[in-house]
Amino acid sequence: MKGLVAFLCISVLTGCVKKTSIENDFIRENVEFAQAQIGQEIEYIENSGKVLNPVTLKKDGSVYYCSYSDWRSGFFPGSVWYLYELSGEETLLPVAIKYTEALEEAKKLFWHHDIGFIIEASFGNALRLTNNKRYEEVIVEAAQTLSTRFREQSGTIQSWNVDKGWQSERGWECPVIIDNMMNLELLFHATKLTGDSSFYKIAVSHADRTMQEQFRPDGSCYHVIDYDLTTGEVRNRHTAQGYAHESAWSRGQAWAIYGYTLCYRETGDRKYLDMAVKAFDFMKNHPDMPEDLIPYWDMDAPEIPNELRDVSAATCIASALYELSTMHIDNAATYKAYADKMMLSLASPAYRAKLGENGHFLLMHSVGSIPHNAEIDVPLNYADYYFMEALKRKNEQEQ
Repeated sequence: MKGLVAFLCISVLTGCVKKTSIENDFIRENVEFAQAQIGQEIEYIENSGKVLNPVTLKKDGSVYYCSYSDWRSGFFPGSVWYLYELSGEETLLPVAIKYTEALEEAKKLFWHHDIGFIIEASFGNALRLTNNKRYEEVIVEAAQTLSTRFREQSGTIQSWNVDKGWQSERGWECPVIIDNMMNLELLFHATKLTGDSSFYKIAVSHADRTMQEQFRPDGSCYHVIDYDLTTGEVRNRHTAQGYAHESAWSRGQAWAIYGYTLCYRETGDRKYLDMAVKAFDFMKNHPDMPEDLIPYWDMDAPEIPNELRDVSAATCIASALYELSTMHIDNAATYKAYADKMMLSLASPAYRAKLGENGHFLLMHSVGSIPHNAEIDVPLNYADYYFMEALKRKNEQEQ
């Protein structure tokens, strides 16, 4: 009996070592690929003599570079920060600092609800990895700016302005999109830095009203809720980037899963954890979820299984699941296992680009907005960012 127990113990230990070795090899290979692929883009940017910020590919195959005010401007600097952290390559540090500091004026974008995306991906990671106190000031000022978009009547942060552009044609008064859950991280961060609870209270108010109004009983979410600026009541439940008002836009589900996971992390309020799980369970249990777990751009799109996938939704979900798996939750290991399977798919030739191709973006096959005929089946910098974040979180759990 003792011999059998000893044999089983050795077998289990050997299995654990083997699994850890496999997982570490997976992480190492993907970090090395990212270092080579992003490194080529960095070389191009540095040789240009400018600070360029890659977002996606244009229809002619050239790279689209954005300004600091674009909601996606923080993601490439953020990817460089993650690459620096994962690789330990010191030459990436000054580059990450330069690309981040080029975005500082974004802290004053009063018309921009996505200032949280911009600042947290760039300055948030910069502060975490350098402890430069000047970055604290940027984060706090950005949170103050975002707070000006809080509407007392609805208890939410208004997403889009409606005085111009396509938003003005929709008849909305105070549109709030599920994406805005991601911007709450900036407010929670500012409270931790300053002790000023006003940021925290705005974030909680927004999360609570969104949870009340933006979800269907099955855990799927609406993209846009339009509130009355006078009464705070709901005027419309719509979509802007999904297939239909009542459909399940996959990246919206990803924002919801991630957003409520971070709300639980910052507040400890169990209802947020339950909401994140419910939103994920909708996706996990959806009968049309592909076997490789990379969702269609909308889970109700009419031509499934011939609809496009959205890698950006997958990477965001995977990153959120790694964090979920560390929380006090039943069957926590199953969330990591699901994320691991997603990452294996994302790192496969079906979705990960070949070195030197794809405009030097890591991943292929994301979807920006099919209703707007914009960024369809292309790389997107936020898909790469959440892929790198997922690698970071996976790496921390494998140690």
